Amino acid sequence: MKELFFDLADHANGALRGKEVLLANFEGEVSDFVRFNRARVRQPMTVRQAYLTLELIDGRRHDRATLAITGNAEEDRPAIESAIEAMRADLPALPEDPYLLYCTEAGTSDSTRIGRMPSPEEAIDSLVAAGAGLDLVGILAGGPIFRGFASSLGARHWHEVASFLLDWSVFETGDKAVKASFATQQWDRAEVARRIEATRAQLPYLARAPRTIEPGTYRAYVSPAAMDELLWMLNWGGVSAKEQRTQQSTIQQLVDGEVSLSPLVSLREHTAAGLAPAFDEAGFTRPASVELIRAGRHAGSLVSPRTAQEYGIESNGADESESMQAMELAPGRLPRAEALGALDTGVYIGNFHYLNWSDRSAARVTGMTRFATYWVERGEIVAPLAVMRFDDSLYRMLGSELEALDDETDWILNTGTYGGRSVETSRVPGALLKALRLTL
Repeated sequence: MKELFFDLADHANGALRGKEVLLANFEGEVSDFVRFNRARVRQPMTVRQAYLTLELIDGRRHDRATLAITGNAEEDRPAIESAIEAMRADLPALPEDPYLLYCTEAGTSDSTRIGRMPSPEEAIDSLVAAGAGLDLVGILAGGPIFRGFASSLGARHWHEVASFLLDWSVFETGDKAVKASFATQQWDRAEVARRIEATRAQLPYLARAPRTIEPGTYRAYVSPAAMDELLWMLNWGGVSAKEQRTQQSTIQQLVDGEVSLSPLVSLREHTAAGLAPAFDEAGFTRPASVELIRAGRHAGSLVSPRTAQEYGIESNGADESESMQAMELAPGRLPRAEALGALDTGVYIGNFHYLNWSDRSAARVTGMTRFATYWVERGEIVAPLAVMRFDDSLYRMLGSELEALDDETDWILNTGTYGGRSVETSRVPGALLKALRLTL
């Protein structure tokens, strides 16, 4: 893929005229997908796809075109030439862009992290054996993902990374289920079996009569998967420099110093530990880490080239969405094995679903509990909890009501495959809350 991309980029550069500048971004993957039902294979497939996005720049005018790459030079090269001609014809009619900013340096980088990936046959054999006798439904996805950047100014960046994701649910009966996911860059058959066995072990709890509790505030342990859902809400417009400069950040009160979170909360974008490339679509390199919240206080933001140009600040390689691609919440000191004991009596939340803002300016989130959420008494699971809605502020859940964080984090890979497998990752601990508001 790398040789293909740079060959096509060089061909595109040869079609330029005068002072034109060309930026080329490449996205590709070779992915094995397997869908399971009742722990049996229902739909195996392999997807190979690659896309080339060209941006033609003349002065402060620019235009983009995205092409599906076949890998056949006789088809791809004429398509590239036609795309450049079409953009060139459009440029005179386009307005000048005062916030256009791109890297003019001829930097290079080459990162390849393949790790140990299973063959589809090996992964299928492991999952079928581990899930024997279970009503297991899920999807397995794995293989290499490619990202590249090249410019007519001499820049050359390449990123190739492989990962494996298993996302599954095990049903006890009806809609009573345990949901889990496991992502890794180093295949471990024993670890896959251990995690599936952990979901199997919860089925006896789900078989018990569900407990219904009254709306109110309850002590709660929020699993890493549920914490991940909450933090992606914070990521939705919260850490963007553009949103913060225009007073529209979801955590604007924190940014302005009007409130603070718990000193336990330290959040950063940790590119070096994720799957996303260490360069952006404009050719700028990303730092290994960007602090966003330090010990409960605002510490920084993600700055795209356009925002940097508009506000006269330095870009740190964020894409146009200015959202985290490799989120990391620092762990605390609560041993995860002791979490139920520390909870004592309250709610163990396995997952949150259907999250949305109930009051964006106050960072208040609403959503539903679902999948393996339990009522706990004296550190022991008593019964599954009937589905409930919560409505609470991130300032409370990550602030005044945060009692402890796990001493370990889960590595979670975004399960999205719309248009292609995601490279968004997070490292998240579970959290013990003194009070969570359940509304109905």
